[in-house]
Amino acid sequence: MLLHAFYNQDGIGDVLLVRLGQGNTVRYEKNNDLVILYDENNKVIGYNVLSASIYFENLNTGLVKITEEFVDSMNKLLQANELELVSSDFSYKFIVGQVVEMKDHPDSDHLHVCIVNLGNESTQIVCGASNVGEGKLVVVATIGSVMPSGMIIKPSTLRKVPSNGMLCSARELKLPGAPDVPGILILNGEEYQVGQEFIF
Repeated sequence: MLLHAFYNQDGIGDVLLVRLGQGNTVRYEKNNDLVILYDENNKVIGYNVLSASIYFENLNTGLVKITEEFVDSMNKLLQANELELVSSDFSYKFIVGQVVEMKDHPDSDHLHVCIVNLGNESTQIVCGASNVGEGKLVVVATIGSVMPSGMIIKPSTLRKVPSNGMLCSARELKLPGAPDVPGILILNGEEYQVGQEFIF
């Protein structure tokens, strides 16, 4: 299950936004401190948890890291309201990768087709950043990642070339002090290793 959550007490109050995947909300029901969100097929696609700090500890602003403790807290709340429990994939989603091969896109004058080593596998990612290059360490948002903007990373095809993930900029990751200039984030090889989780 693709489980992700957002929290911004200053922006919307003590409300935790939990999503179980993709889809558009077409109706909702309120059940105590839970607002249950449904899509057009009457499938539950998420919850808004009111008074969230009562049920969850140490909520940070922005994208909430999904841990076993978070899932346990969510399931206690769901169980108390006689609702179906949730689960989550705890594998790393943002990974330090290394561009091991790069060539020009056959149908673009600015896109590059990169083979990126993620430690236990390699993947192909199409990237338009001018500062990408072979040997560079980068932050890879893998399939299923949820960007701070709320965008979910999915397999895509860019001008007929498959792309499985995204090479991230500091601005896209909303890192403090991120420069307002184009280009992906290049990591220092003395601080980061290929395959490790990138925590932000």
